[in-house]
Amino acid sequence: MTETPAPIPAVDLRPWREGDAGARARLARTVDRALQAAGFLLITGHGVDPRLRSGIRSTARRFFLLPPEVKRRYAARVGGRGWLGPGAEANGYAEGTETPPDLKESLTFATDEPFGDPAVDAEWYAPNVWPAEVPGLRPLVQEYLARMAGLERELLSLLGHALGLEPDIFSRHMDRPTYGFNINWYPGTEVVGQPRPGQFRIGPHTDFGTVTILDRQSGRGGLQVYTDPADGGAGWQDAPWDPAALTVNIGDLLARWTGDRWRSGRHRVLPPPVDAPAEELMSLVHFGECTPGTLVKSVPAPVGRVAYPPVDSHVYLRAKLDSISVG
Repeated sequence: MTETPAPIPAVDLRPWREGDAGARARLARTVDRALQAAGFLLITGHGVDPRLRSGIRSTARRFFLLPPEVKRRYAARVGGRGWLGPGAEANGYAEGTETPPDLKESLTFATDEPFGDPAVDAEWYAPNVWPAEVPGLRPLVQEYLARMAGLERELLSLLGHALGLEPDIFSRHMDRPTYGFNINWYPGTEVVGQPRPGQFRIGPHTDFGTVTILDRQSGRGGLQVYTDPADGGAGWQDAPWDPAALTVNIGDLLARWTGDRWRSGRHRVLPPPVDAPAEELMSLVHFGECTPGTLVKSVPAPVGRVAYPPVDSHVYLRAKLDSISVG
């Protein structure tokens, strides 16, 4: 009997960097199958130091434990730079699900090197906000963002190869990407209170950009991924976890770009579990995006399956970010 491939496989990036043509082709086929099935991958061999990841978590936690009146000095809107407090977002809104606000807090950062157009700079390249109470966070985040930028470029080259088209079909549109980075804190019920009906740490949604690179922790109130039963999927299931791996998923813009060959991975983060209400988790989330003004056009058949109307990448992103803002 032939074993059915896992819908969310773990792939080692080292053959992509070091392997021969055959190893690279096998890896590309695995990636293509996984992104068609669930829109998710686990990646190992990424080279991101676990000490950097734990350093960000421990430093950011000191910020999240500050009094609310201190954190409010750094309050930001969704898509901005700074602190998103309790009740700021409801990610389920993006797909039309009327969930209560998400049970989380976030510190948000992004690229801030000026683009050169004042209107674009004001919208997408605002300066990052670094809380004075945790001065050690800035160098850690800046190092992490540099590593994520390089990893994203490498992944996009792999994805272009996996699609069987030009290897730079995506990466050539990323010379000045407006990537975002969230440090998401999911405290227990002693901080957020008892979840309301239908309330999640993050409500069901798909991401909005190109690729998301997620460093997460394992927990009973953790990440779940949806695969459609109509296509042989299993509905909502706990995402597989490997402490050495990063989780990668496709966002809406890249799904459109591939003409829905690859799925924008639908997911959610469960509320604090009833049997472990004090469970606390923290995720580091890098959201890959394009250079402002990129026109995203679906690749034609037979690779693409749906011909979407072309969209301006950042008009699309702004509308999506606004859609999940509460209040």
